[in-house]
Amino acid sequence: MHTVENNYTYMPEPLRCKGSIIPRELRFSRAMIFAIEEINNSTELLPGIRLGYQIYDSCALVPVAVHVALQLSNGLDPVFYTGDNCSQSGMVMAVVGECGSTPSISMSRVLGPFNIPQVSHLATCACLSDKQQYPSFFRTIPSDQFQADALAKLVKHFGWTWIGAVRSDSDYGNNGMASFLAAARREGICVEYSEAIHRSSQPGRIQRVADVIRRSTAMVVVAFTSTVDLRILLEELSLEPFPPRLWIGSESWVTDPDMLRFSFCAGAIGFGIEQSVIPGLRDFLLDLSPSKVAASPLLTEFWEDAFNCRLRKSSATNESVCDGSEDIQTLQTPYTDTSQLRITNMVYKAVYAIAHAIHNAVCQERKSTTHCDKFSRIESEEILMQLKKVHFSQNGYDVSFDANGDPVATYELVNWQKTEGGNIELVTVGHYDVSLPVGREFRINRNLTWVEGSTQVPVSVCSDSCPPGTRKVLQKGKPICCYDCLPCPEGEISNATDSPDCFPCLKEFWPNAERDTCLPKPVEFLSFNEVLGIILAAFSVGGACLAIITAAVFYRHRTSPIVRANNSELSFLLLFSLTLCFLCSLTFIGAPSEWSCMLRHTAFGITFVLCMSCVLGKTIVVLMAFRATLPGSNVMKWFGPPQQRMTVVSFTFIQVIICTIWLVLNPPFPVKNLTTYKERIILECALGSAVGFWAVLGYIGLLAVFCFVLAVLARKLPDNFNEAKLITFSMLIFCAVWITFIPAYVSSPGKFTVAVEIFAILASSFGLILCIFAPKCFIILFEPEKNTKKHLMNKNQSG
Repeated sequence: MHTVENNYTYMPEPLRCKGSIIPRELRFSRAMIFAIEEINNSTELLPGIRLGYQIYDSCALVPVAVHVALQLSNGLDPVFYTGDNCSQSGMVMAVVGECGSTPSISMSRVLGPFNIPQVSHLATCACLSDKQQYPSFFRTIPSDQFQADALAKLVKHFGWTWIGAVRSDSDYGNNGMASFLAAARREGICVEYSEAIHRSSQPGRIQRVADVIRRSTAMVVVAFTSTVDLRILLEELSLEPFPPRLWIGSESWVTDPDMLRFSFCAGAIGFGIEQSVIPGLRDFLLDLSPSKVAASPLLTEFWEDAFNCRLRKSSATNESVCDGSEDIQTLQTPYTDTSQLRITNMVYKAVYAIAHAIHNAVCQERKSTTHCDKFSRIESEEILMQLKKVHFSQNGYDVSFDANGDPVATYELVNWQKTEGGNIELVTVGHYDVSLPVGREFRINRNLTWVEGSTQVPVSVCSDSCPPGTRKVLQKGKPICCYDCLPCPEGEISNATDSPDCFPCLKEFWPNAERDTCLPKPVEFLSFNEVLGIILAAFSVGGACLAIITAAVFYRHRTSPIVRANNSELSFLLLFSLTLCFLCSLTFIGAPSEWSCMLRHTAFGITFVLCMSCVLGKTIVVLMAFRATLPGSNVMKWFGPPQQRMTVVSFTFIQVIICTIWLVLNPPFPVKNLTTYKERIILECALGSAVGFWAVLGYIGLLAVFCFVLAVLARKLPDNFNEAKLITFSMLIFCAVWITFIPAYVSSPGKFTVAVEIFAILASSFGLILCIFAPKCFIILFEPEKNTKKHLMNKNQSG
């Protein structure tokens, strides 16, 4: 449009359009005429009433659109076809248009206060759904809000979380992109850049946007633009090579056949208005006689541009005059292309929607016939009310409006696919229907081809997905789609891709090596099946066998002096208790149970006290025996066999009482130790009462110390075979073992705690049997000459 300065002293110049006519837009206007003629010839819709029309060219300019709206609203211009049958010449019932959202907004603000319905076939801005601002606006094309949601779900469906965004700097582009970005954020999609372009932008701005796309790392570009704006950008991009990009298109341009010439956009996908078939339209479009063309300035301009000739000879141009041989049937132009009627059907439905509203206002059904009062005076406000209620089907396509004046949103998913000949064709590969249940609106029913003919879905992410076993950590200063993948901490897992957090396993579970699954912790205890358990069990059984063999040797030579001299009754009792000591260590091996936990400590405590009582008894016997050899001493009668047995029973009974109290009040019990090792469970016996355990152990120690002291006192008594020396050495070993046991027991982890206790039992038991009985067995078996009463009674030799 020309820019002029007005001084307001004379009428300004009329607004004029620049550029040539757009064949696609001409097809839209001709489709409206076709629909009106169909209605005027119909015997069912508005029978007897003819609709008139007037077509204005807004040139996609807001001032022109507002000027037309003002003319329509004041009712002064003959905007209807005027003829003999027109009863209300000059009164506007409704308006079809505009194509663009911005002009439609401006027109609606003018027409709304006059309650003149406006039905657009191509204005998709979600803002026009606001009935507070645009109460008289309707449209047959879905709102961009639905398309924005559909595009966000499409991007999410293919796993693209890192995209670029380009929009037209208009109400259509700005509002549509705002809706898309909001939907994308809800889907977890990040935008690397968002740029605006406009056909009127300076070349430097278009070049800057092109450079942003070339340098970006996002593979996918979502373009919410008009055809004209995007064409300028793609022409700029085609000047220099750049990395392949996958274009996601809005319905405004992705189904435009003229855009298919940009071969580097092959693989583009987007949502388009559903294809349709309008019977008879193609014949109507091609039925252009010279007289019809000459009668219309728009058709004249189209004809002269298409055939590069003039209908009338002009001296101002050197172009030839059309000679009548021009054949529109051979013309390849968007005007004649009816292979994919999309927006054209929206025009068709808009005209029929207005006709049905008028029909409902002026026609009545009488005895299966329709009667219309063409002389009835109706107001545009009544047509507005009827438009809100229309619901009909035309050529198989349902038409209705919701409370916001929007139709049910249905789209086709289209894909730009390259043919074998190298051309790009538009292929429908799926559908999107908002009326379907959530989760089922979107479906793909054909294979897609992507950038450079690939069948593999391209990847467009800022960071690769974090595998299970890791968690996402956002990169500082970047969108949420840019992150690092860190392994889960010890004891935690993540079992999903792109997990934002790791979560700990349950107490009795531990992560596997990949840290993506919690596995039951292995249960550990000293088992008969492992090497350590086998070795300890072998020593235990071996020790018991050694004690039995020793007892057998002593029993075989029970009448020999060396056996009789060392109190054979206590010796056999001691060997029996040592056998039990060796065998009780077996109760410490194997899985702890309630009974084994109580048995192992009490059996150990009682058998060892029995052992210590026997050793203590033998020590006292040595001392008493020496006293008895002194003149006038009868001490042995006070410590004979009955007293010795009573001593053993008394000391043992005290331990039985301690163990009984322990078991009654707070007995040992099996427990799963989850704290010593994080990665495994130690199955062990809890002491129940620590006081009870240390009381049992302390009592054994007390007897051992007492026995040790007495043995030390008796070690130098004159006798050829002084047993006190052997008891002293055995007690020394016993005390050393158990003193060492305490810190080792406290510090040993897991099953080694049990192993330390078994080792202490076996070591002290072997110490006793070897120190006390081995020398005697050696004499009995290998030095029988010393096993005589004479040798034992020889006071001149020292033992």
